[in-house]
Amino acid sequence: MNHLNSTINHTHNIKIFSCRGSRYLAEKISKSLGIGLGESIVTDFSDGEFQPAFNESVRGTTVFIVQSTFPPIDNLFELLLMIDAAKRASAYKVIAVMPYFGWARQDRKDRPRVSIGAKLVANLLAAAGCDRVMTVDLHADQIQGFFDFPVDHMYASGIFMSYLRSLGLENLSIAAPDMGGAKRANAYARALECPLIVCHKSRERPNVVGSMTAIGEVEGRNIIIVDDMIDTAGTITKAADMLMEKGALSVRAIATHPVFSGPAYERLAASSLKEIVVTDTIPLRAPENADTSKIKVLSVADMVAEVINRVYNYQSISNIYGF
Repeated sequence: MNHLNSTINHTHNIKIFSCRGSRYLAEKISKSLGIGLGESIVTDFSDGEFQPAFNESVRGTTVFIVQSTFPPIDNLFELLLMIDAAKRASAYKVIAVMPYFGWARQDRKDRPRVSIGAKLVANLLAAAGCDRVMTVDLHADQIQGFFDFPVDHMYASGIFMSYLRSLGLENLSIAAPDMGGAKRANAYARALECPLIVCHKSRERPNVVGSMTAIGEVEGRNIIIVDDMIDTAGTITKAADMLMEKGALSVRAIATHPVFSGPAYERLAASSLKEIVVTDTIPLRAPENADTSKIKVLSVADMVAEVINRVYNYQSISNIYGF
């Protein structure tokens, strides 16, 4: 998606700002929209507190604040403070653009006496004065129901589909790394008219995969593993190695959010994966001397800019996705 279908009207009524964690992406989004990024500052105090402030008037404007809420927790709290500051400065509407919605994996009580972090984040955004949320590839679609205001759920599938088609791979198959990702992978398989493989895993404990097997034809296939995020890379690298052992010609992975925590970079570099394709919802934070040669980053900036444009101009956004 390289060009906007329509232009922003009345640009004096819309302003794009960024928190510190996602400024790299906000700059690309504002450039795609053809408007300048708003000026803001954050004052840091010696005890660790910080206070964001707008360096220009936002009175009566629709304010879009770009921030992915990946760790540390400061990224989420800075977004909340920015929303609060915009509301107190008499902004007409405040819209949180959260390409990566942190805490999304805590979407239910999967064992006794645990929090539901995704619902708490939704409550915090509402309490801060947020009027709308825009996000990309939520871990679970039902998280939209945690909000009492509109949520624009964007999909990176269009970006990935264009790239996959450009590879021109024969004997292509799409794989889900686990049962939970089967619905997402099946959508890609239908669109590309190719077979689906489902990897079945058992976990020994969180972030540690036990055994794994594959359901579907693997031998002689070029396989694309589809997921919404890669965290420690344990599941996806184990799946890739298992698929290669079963006779796959090649294995690639696509995932929207490159969380890449703990030993992720080492695991990806040492795995059988030929390529790992991600987006820039989260910046790559590779350790010094880490091997990132297999990682390809595609930008969501144009897609997010298009959705901002359509939301501001009260236009439909459903027809911009490939499937």
